[in-house]
This record gives sequence, structure tokens and C-alpha cells, in this order.
Amino acid sequence: MNYLRSAFASSLLLLSLCAHAVAPSAAAPDFTLRALDGPNLRLQEQRGRVVMVNFWATWCGPCRQEMPQLNKLYDKYRSAGFVLLGVNVDDDTSNAAGVAGKLGVKFPVLLDTDKKVSKLYDLSTMPSTVIIDRDGKVRYVHRGYKDGYEATYEQQIRQLLKE
Repeated sequence: MNYLRSAFASSLLLLSLCAHAVAPSAAAPDFTLRALDGPNLRLQEQRGRVVMVNFWATWCGPCRQEMPQLNKLYDKYRSAGFVLLGVNVDDDTSNAAGVAGKLGVKFPVLLDTDKKVSKLYDLSTMPSTVIIDRDGKVRYVHRGYKDGYEATYEQQIRQLLKE
């Protein structure tokens, strides 16, 4: 009987954790963050556009590897209604500025030094990428990065831009 109780408690814990995770078809949690080069930016103000939110850190090798690919996607689709927001989770904003400058990041870099937004999105992996449709709904969640992911990103962005 104790085993069943323990299994039930574990299942409830897992369900409660999953309920808080950002999942496809859920409304994207709204947030406002300070931009590295500019004013605060609010996610809800991007409605009507396809939005990619990429959470990254300077200490994350795959994050730095992915940045040039994200730049290409941003350049290619921003005139079609695509927005890419890079949310940096470093404690030291000068590190974020240095790496973004060194990598030639062209899209807005937002600063989540207190980790409120990354907690809101329940992130446990860097990088993590969330793609949001024009109506503000999460359509895709990607955790981690490997060579070739950008082809999947591009396919998903193109699909959402057509809708």
C-alpha cells in the first residue's frame, strides 16, 4: 500500500511540474525585459508576428554555436513578420554584451538577470527556444541545440508565417 501511495504522490508531483512547463498550444506567458541596446521590450507587444524566444547564456557552448544560425534566420524572415528575441540569463550583463558583440548578434538581446522569465518558462536546458504564433500561442519548444536544428526552426517559422 505504501508503494501505491508513493507512486501516486510521484505522479501528482510530475503532473504539477508538467502543468507549469510551457507547452505547445498554451498561451505564451507574457513578460517585459530590458533590452541590451534599447528600451524594455514586452512579449505581448509582438502579437501579430511570429516570435522566436531563444534563452541563452554566455557560459553555454551550444548557445554560442547557435547564434550565427539564429542571425541568418532573423535576417531572412524579419521583413516577413518574424521577431527573434534572445533572452540572456547571465548575472553579469557585461558578459552578455561582450559575447553578443563578439558574435555579431543582430536581434534584440533581453536581460533576465533575476531569472524570472526563465523560471516562468520552466527552463532547465540551455539553450531553449520557444516559437510563438501570431496569436501569442506557443507552437514549438526546443530544448538544447545540435547542428541542423536551424533547418527545423526555419521549417516551423515558414509554416507559421504562412498561417
